[in-house]
Amino acid sequence: MKKIIVSFILLVVASQILFAGEIKLDGIFQGKNIYVMNPYSSSGVGFCVYEVTVNGQIATDEINSSAFEIDFSSYQLKVGDKLTLIVKHKENCTPKILNSEVLKPRSSFNTTLIKVEKDETLKWTTTGEAGKLDFVVEQFRWNKWVKVGEVDGKGTDGQNNYSIKVNTHSGSNKFRVKQIDYTKKPRYSDEAMFRSMQPEVTFTPKKVSTEIIFSAETMYEIYDNYGTIVLKGTATKVDVTGLTKGKYYLNYDNVMAEFTKK
Repeated sequence: MKKIIVSFILLVVASQILFAGEIKLDGIFQGKNIYVMNPYSSSGVGFCVYEVTVNGQIATDEINSSAFEIDFSSYQLKVGDKLTLIVKHKENCTPKILNSEVLKPRSSFNTTLIKVEKDETLKWTTTGEAGKLDFVVEQFRWNKWVKVGEVDGKGTDGQNNYSIKVNTHSGSNKFRVKQIDYTKKPRYSDEAMFRSMQPEVTFTPKKVSTEIIFSAETMYEIYDNYGTIVLKGTATKVDVTGLTKGKYYLNYDNVMAEFTKK
């Protein structure tokens, strides 16, 4: 009779695990622990979570409670290391991860150097990165910061070096890089200044039917009267035959101007 009861209990446990689910989180260790809300199982016996693994290792944290902490201190993790967390639970119940955002990449870089070389290459060096995030490269043009490139971040602690070719305009140039993490708040580098000796770009005609012609290749933006960008790019000529008649605003080189479409 005892053997039958034991066998029945084992069968129930096996059945619960067989039809169980799991929550998997892939992220970056940021030096903070995870907290889990752990309801009772649907049978009313025991709690929902029956196993937790961290990078394939079974966690030794006490999970038989309505809420528990997953302590990462015993896994020799460094800030910025990849981390895979799996929370296995019984059927018909679901635990809740209370602070999963702590495993998302976080922008924490510091720029130790940022400059523009004579060949118009922007270079910067960072320390303190804690997860892979893109660097957005911006240039100050037309009284605003304009995105001019993007570079993959390495996301590792220590010193990281980056570079990207940029297009300068005549006169004083200003560049910076930024990252935006899950908080949606941008983190900026210092600014890099560069003085270009190239002559100021001009354009013709002021009243145009088909084409705007620049004196040299330049970035440009064309806005209508409602402030909507209708054309943008980098070129020496711009076909405007598709624009309706009227006044337009033209940003190019480091100049803001106007023209009329005939």
